[in-house]
Amino acid sequence: MDKVKRFIDCTYTATKCNLRCQYCYITQENKWNEELPKLKYSPEIIGEVLSQERLGGVCHINICGLGETLIPAEMVDIIYNILKQGHYVMIITNGTITKRFEAIAKFPKEYLERLSFKFSFHYEELLRLNMMDKFFANIKRMYDAGASFSLEITPHDGLIDKIDEIKQVCLDNVGAVCHVTVARDASKTAIPILTDLSKEEYIKTWGSFDSDMFRFKMSTFGVKRKEFCYAGDWTGYLNLVTGILKPCYYTYGGQNIFEYINKPIKFEAMGYCHLSHCYNSHAFLTMGAIPELDSPVYLKMRDRVVVKDGKESHWVQPKMRKFLSTKLVESNKEYTKGRKRFLKVKNFVKNFPVKVYLKITKN
Repeated sequence: MDKVKRFIDCTYTATKCNLRCQYCYITQENKWNEELPKLKYSPEIIGEVLSQERLGGVCHINICGLGETLIPAEMVDIIYNILKQGHYVMIITNGTITKRFEAIAKFPKEYLERLSFKFSFHYEELLRLNMMDKFFANIKRMYDAGASFSLEITPHDGLIDKIDEIKQVCLDNVGAVCHVTVARDASKTAIPILTDLSKEEYIKTWGSFDSDMFRFKMSTFGVKRKEFCYAGDWTGYLNLVTGILKPCYYTYGGQNIFEYINKPIKFEAMGYCHLSHCYNSHAFLTMGAIPELDSPVYLKMRDRVVVKDGKESHWVQPKMRKFLSTKLVESNKEYTKGRKRFLKVKNFVKNFPVKVYLKITKN
């Protein structure tokens, strides 16, 4: 059975999107139609530099655009070439670009069983644009082809009076209600919840979806992480346009892992985190970036059980289910206490300018 060696969160720095969700920063900043950035490296090169040999083993590769991930035509080839390396890939998408799903559905079966989609459920926009049937048809298309999926909604106050109908639409189309993430205000240093509700009201309202993702994110949201974090070694944040790999979202420097294919990648844990909290804890912490932290496996954040005619099925298919049940510590060796202490101090000093910059620009 494959076990996760590293989690690489990849971004495609394009804000172009075909939806206009009111809670999205792209809408707020009017960035829907900005030109797509030109890739410096071909999809074939991207696949080669992310080989198992170079990354140390089988990895979980997450791909998300700043806008809609599947708008760039080359994204299909990027996904194909990363799957070719034997990794497990998850794509974040709004589920509306049908021609991309039609192309991906033609991938070999052994690729599709290592592929999963996190379908973002932008309910109001799908209704406005009359895309609801298309959205769920694309989910079914990928599931029938052998890929896994998860359905997730971003909670915002404008949807509260539509919660019951949202649940029913999910039940009618995918057999279970969607998972719920936590909306955040990224304009502020504390990265608070984006809502006019109190925390108690927020939990009561959106907790009705019985989502493991929502429960875990709320249990860690706003909690400063003081433990040793293996971001930079066991996990990384990769820009697919520039090839720059960083330990995490807001960290100093980085290394270009695309430019010199044969040059070893330097993996070294950050240890110290200067952010107010791990706002994407549902991925990094459930996969085990902080191994001593008691957390569910990542599978719990994505899967749902569907019971129909007395038969049970899952959103996440068998091979992907096993992989998403593994943790990073199973394939990696923990550092000594001395090395942990050294790296926490080293990276606190190294990234202090970033912390100051964020405080100045977000307050």
